[in-house]
Amino acid sequence: MAEAWKHTALLVIDMQKDLILPYSPASVKGGEAIVPNVIKAVEVARSRDIPIIWVVREHDSLGRDVELFRRHFYTADKTKLVVKGSPGAELVEGLESKPHDYKLIKTRFSAFLNTNLHSYLQGAGISKIVVSGVQTPNCIRQTVFDAVSLDYEVTVIVDATAAATSEIHNANVLDMKNIGVATPTIEEWCHINNYYTTLSCS
Repeated sequence: MAEAWKHTALLVIDMQKDLILPYSPASVKGGEAIVPNVIKAVEVARSRDIPIIWVVREHDSLGRDVELFRRHFYTADKTKLVVKGSPGAELVEGLESKPHDYKLIKTRFSAFLNTNLHSYLQGAGISKIVVSGVQTPNCIRQTVFDAVSLDYEVTVIVDATAAATSEIHNANVLDMKNIGVATPTIEEWCHINNYYTTLSCS
C-alpha cells in the first residue's frame, strides 16, 4: 500500500499552542476541535509511509519578521506569539514530530512564500499534497492556491482543517473545490484506495 502513496506528502499547518489553545489572542476558535482528526491524519500518514511536513510559524521576539498587521502583538507590554523556542511555538499536545519528519518554518500565510517547500517537494518526488491544520481562509487557502498554481494535486481534509466559524470554513472549502481540490473527511481519507487500517478512524 505504501507504493500507492509514494508521491504524496502530508502538510500539518500551524498546529501550535499559540495558534490553537484558547489562552492566546491569536487562537483559531475552531482549532481545538480538529486536534483529534489531525492526530488521526498523522497516524494514517505514518502507516502509509507518507512523509510528514510540519509547517510552523516561528517569529523573532521583537516581531521584525511578522506581518505589519500583527506587529502590535510584539510591543513591550504584550505576550509575544509563536516566538522561536517559546512554549507557544510548540505543537499542541498529541502531535509529535519524529526525527525523519520535515519541519518547515514560515512567516507568512502560504507555506510556499519565501520558503524552500517547493524545492523540497520536487527533490523528494512529491506531486500530491494532503493538507491539514489552521486556518482555512488564511494559511490553508493560500498554501493550497499556491500548490495548485505549481501543479500539485491537492487534497484538503475538511474536518482536519478549521476556521473561526463553520461558515467561513465551508465557504473557503467550496472555493478550493472549485479549483479541483479534493475535500474528503478524515474517515473518507482513511479508506481511499480501499485502504483499511487498524487505527481508529471513526
